[in-house]
Amino acid sequence: MPELLPDWPGYGTSASAPGSISTVLSSSAAALGAEGFTNQLGLPTSNRVVVVLVDGLGAALLKRKGAHAPFLRSVLGGGSNYRVINSAFPSTTASSLSSLGTGVEPGLHGMVGYDVLDPDQDKIVNLLGNWDHKVDPLRWQPQATVFERLEGVLPTATVSLAKFANSPMTQAALRGSRFVPANSVHARTQSAAELLAEEKRMLLYLYWSELDKAGHRYGVDSVQWENELEELDAGMRRLSSQLPAGTLLLLTADHGMVDVPEASRIDFSTDSELIAGVRHTGGEPRLVQLYLEADADPEALKASWQRAWGSQAWIFSRAEAIAAGYFGTVRPEVAPRIGDLLIAAREPVAFYDARRVRPTAMEVVGQHGSLTRAEREIPLIRIPVTGTSGRPGKSGRKGK
Repeated sequence: MPELLPDWPGYGTSASAPGSISTVLSSSAAALGAEGFTNQLGLPTSNRVVVVLVDGLGAALLKRKGAHAPFLRSVLGGGSNYRVINSAFPSTTASSLSSLGTGVEPGLHGMVGYDVLDPDQDKIVNLLGNWDHKVDPLRWQPQATVFERLEGVLPTATVSLAKFANSPMTQAALRGSRFVPANSVHARTQSAAELLAEEKRMLLYLYWSELDKAGHRYGVDSVQWENELEELDAGMRRLSSQLPAGTLLLLTADHGMVDVPEASRIDFSTDSELIAGVRHTGGEPRLVQLYLEADADPEALKASWQRAWGSQAWIFSRAEAIAAGYFGTVRPEVAPRIGDLLIAAREPVAFYDARRVRPTAMEVVGQHGSLTRAEREIPLIRIPVTGTSGRPGKSGRKGK
């Protein structure tokens, strides 16, 4: 195995190993006493569990920006309330949310990137917000979700933006729970508290999108991103006080993020050696996936990328990535969805095929997808719940 391949601590040859995003919901189900699940994270037993997934909150960012999150920072000081785990690979929302929802690695659930090849159509398809209408989410991702496995066992709920209620991504990765739409952050925390108060036993998932949006548009060092972190901190303080006593409240993320300067956003399609024999380009700017023509020379292409960008990126083949365990166990039908050659940025650089993406794509500041610790390491925080005995927060809805 080439030495250029970085290690994947806590991930190894299986994303379901301890220390991965794939263990969060499944360990929560075990903590609730559901049979057939293993509590790999060693979570305390509880009758109610809330998992808050904050899109884009890397562990390094939370540590560096802790002054903007005094409540969470006070929780981190508890020691046993905090640990660092890993995202899925690639460190992108489609892959990590699917590992969270199914409890298995990307090689099994098949959500192996943001834009990937659909071999049946011989075209690049998007697995997040622009899902191809010819791709059936249940066929693409056939693994049972944690929520499906809990049907008839205990109540489950998802609190998220209304537009995601019936989205293909939700169908693929998080199907099986009661979906409760709530667009504002106040509405989401309020809904979560009320749902938990209605049930003596429940697993609830809450999605927090605002931080990731600010990071992509303005960067993680922007005032806008810091403002959103402050909103998150206030929201978690509010939620911890609204939930019923004894609720296990967990906060985690799907990936971290790094800022890429405009001068380091590279259009690689202008270099003929870097696209020689390339039939399709997929992935995302910090984890490019190249799909080759049948008669292409993969070693020559790899050497060209190594010469041009080997000092700023890890460059490896599909076979090398699978052997290194980045995707975990890979089903035979999933393997062709992975690029023949993968370009994983390790410096603050991003690679674009301007022939394929919109010009606005190159305006994105905060990015993710690669193997760096800033992108792959995510927090897992157990937030103490102060508790309430009644229907929490009913009066708090007025005026919001």
